[in-house]
Amino acid sequence: MKYMLLIYSDENDWTQSELEKCYADSTKLTHELDANGQFLGAAPLHSVATATSVRVRDGKKLVTDGPFAETREQLGGYFLIDATDLDAAIAIAARLPSASKSTIEIRPIVELSSLPLDE
Repeated sequence: MKYMLLIYSDENDWTQSELEKCYADSTKLTHELDANGQFLGAAPLHSVATATSVRVRDGKKLVTDGPFAETREQLGGYFLIDATDLDAAIAIAARLPSASKSTIEIRPIVELSSLPLDE
């Protein structure tokens, strides 16, 4: 089953050297997951200051700078994995370097057969 691991963190809690180490350690983990056939994708996100939110209400598009909700923790990145079950996804989430300073939300992916396939 495919799972999305969403990484939520206060981006101000990270120093530049901590971010660089997290990226390096995360890259190492992606290679391990790939060797096990579990890696489907991953990426950190740019600062929340670069976010743009789009809403359509009553047929009118509203575009605003910033994230949808103002919270202390923001979505900072993701891993897309293939795991046998939730317990396996939890085990992988616990291995994410950012788990020591962030919250990792695990969400199963709804697979729609009508979507185009990556090949």
